[in-house]
Amino acid sequence: MSPYILIIISTSLLMGTSLTLLSNHWLMAWMGLEINTLAVIPMMTYPNHPRSTESAIKYFLTQATASMLIMFAITYNAWMTNQWTLSQISNNSASILMTLALAIKLGLAPFHFWVPEVAQGITLSSGMILLTWQKIAPTSLLYQISPSLNMNILITLAIASTLLGGWGGLNQTHMRKILAYSSIAHMGWMTIIALINPSMTLLNLSIYIIMTLTMFTTLNSTTITKIKSITNLWNKSTSMTIIIFSSLLSLGGLPPLTGFMPKWLILQELVTNNNQITATLMALSALLNLFFYMRIIYASTLTMYPSSNNSKLQWPHHQSKPTNLIPSLTTISSISPPSPLPTITH
Repeated sequence: MSPYILIIISTSLLMGTSLTLLSNHWLMAWMGLEINTLAVIPMMTYPNHPRSTESAIKYFLTQATASMLIMFAITYNAWMTNQWTLSQISNNSASILMTLALAIKLGLAPFHFWVPEVAQGITLSSGMILLTWQKIAPTSLLYQISPSLNMNILITLAIASTLLGGWGGLNQTHMRKILAYSSIAHMGWMTIIALINPSMTLLNLSIYIIMTLTMFTTLNSTTITKIKSITNLWNKSTSMTIIIFSSLLSLGGLPPLTGFMPKWLILQELVTNNNQITATLMALSALLNLFFYMRIIYASTLTMYPSSNNSKLQWPHHQSKPTNLIPSLTTISSISPPSPLPTITH
């Protein structure tokens, strides 16, 4: 891709997200979401391939539907209440529509089907942007208007997302689809706590983005897209193999890695607010995620796929892709703070 086009796309992505984050008017926030969507589509279609084009069309249709619902919700709310302020959604019908629209934007179940299909058809770099940067603007809206959203619908969507995100990744062999189902499950964790303690939603989003960036940066530097490729990575780059495994375990929430901290805090907060059944379901769903991450590690280390690679050691080739960010990202995503940050308040 031309550097000039890349600069335009990157600037548009930054401007769209910033517009949604900083706006207090619904039309400005909606415009930011639209700029974000339209800016990422050219990046998804590069390189020009029928599969990437198909994914871009699926993404556009899904996001256009969500944007239409958001526009209808804010227009109906303004008609009923004469308010365009971001935090003012007092109408029940507008609240339900906004809840469903944000669920589509974030890829919450049962509106999650587009996430693995789109992630599978695009490059690792585009997938990284789709599953990290594109979550920031909708999550910021969720954070700001969470008191106005329909609580029953939101809790149902969150539990369904964590369960289906773990269940859907069990039989996957492509790393992009596995990370897409991981994204669905993590969005469920962020949504379940948005009504009780929105600050934890932002904390969970930050840690999720760091862990996912680590995974995608490592996979992109080693050009790995399937589990089978990881089995042949140990004799090419042992350090990259260890980084991938530690990042997977952190995504699964295994203590004492960083990914365990937000899950621990969220479960603690749910139990404190007398949501023991919800906390139990969320903890069980986390085991599903951890299981398919462990399955990747088992398939990569304790079993060997049939391959023509008979040499235990291979000649080291010069690394052409930048790996400067990998050490720092790995450190952050693998080393948990010493305490569960009890200073977070309601």
